[in-house]
Amino acid sequence: MGSDAVRPMYSHVRTLGFDKVPRIDLFLFSEGGAVDVPWRMVMMLREYCDELGVLVPYKAHSAATLIALGADHIVMGKKGELGPIDPILTRTQQGEETVVQEQISVEDVMAFVAFLKERAGLGDQSAIADSVSILIDKLTPWVVGSVYRTHSHIRSIARRLLTSHRQGLEERQIDQIVESLAEKTYSHGHAIGRAEATEIGLRIEKPDEALDATMWQLFEAYEALMNLNCPIDPKGIIPLGQNEHEESGILACIESDSRFDVFRGTLKFHHVRQPLPKLNLNLNLNLQLPPNISPEQLPGQAQNVIQQMLQQLQGKIASMVQTELQNQAPIQHTQAGLFNACWQEATSEDT
Repeated sequence: MGSDAVRPMYSHVRTLGFDKVPRIDLFLFSEGGAVDVPWRMVMMLREYCDELGVLVPYKAHSAATLIALGADHIVMGKKGELGPIDPILTRTQQGEETVVQEQISVEDVMAFVAFLKERAGLGDQSAIADSVSILIDKLTPWVVGSVYRTHSHIRSIARRLLTSHRQGLEERQIDQIVESLAEKTYSHGHAIGRAEATEIGLRIEKPDEALDATMWQLFEAYEALMNLNCPIDPKGIIPLGQNEHEESGILACIESDSRFDVFRGTLKFHHVRQPLPKLNLNLNLNLQLPPNISPEQLPGQAQNVIQQMLQQLQGKIASMVQTELQNQAPIQHTQAGLFNACWQEATSEDT
């Protein structure tokens, strides 16, 4: 869920007209995304409705959980899942030959800081100084600052979303929900079902049998549209004997009564193979003339043309051999990238 989704979503809500409608229900499936999107989404939707509901048939993790926190009604199916709102920062490091992306859990860093504070209370000052030095050396002051700002920001956004409800929650309930989702759920991948969500203080609604079946049926339609049941294996997707492969696909969609938008792009995959030493080939190419013709009988211009052709052929053969050997070299890793991806209106398409 990226910030680029806000603009197409606005095209959908604008079709509702100038006056507010009684209620908007957002059918939501997402494994997460940018933490700045939920507040923008919820505030935009609230400008167009008196009540906001969220329908969760399956996964609404991380940033999607934040959107759910901003809804007056959270309707969770039997397989509905919310998730922790502990953000993950991605740091990019440039190595000598490769670019490495490292994921940093904000809450892990803050837990380490809390541990240092406990040690400070015990008077172990030398150990604290060594630990702080290790932390700064590992993450740099700028990353540590970003971690702290994100830690504070996610809690602030969660509180503001929870206080946006028509029927307000008590301050004690808000504290419990934020603490449970941001800190006390110790695995970022932990799935919070509707029973656990109720336990931490969220107002979860269970759909009746007919609505539950309809929610799951609709999810299966989107699942088929985006081919969610076929995870991509970067190494296996490239055909045997080839180094590259590409395919187009739909990675996200927004649909309402009035229009249909998809986020479509081209995924490209490329094997990076172990480099081979430069190959030096010495080829001796002799052109066999008919028995009754000697090379001296050919005009000088023809001899020059034949000699040029043999030289060009020698270069092409050397290049072909080098390419074929490189294609058979061991695979170091497989690169993948998304190209020409953008939101497109697909209302008239037969999808």
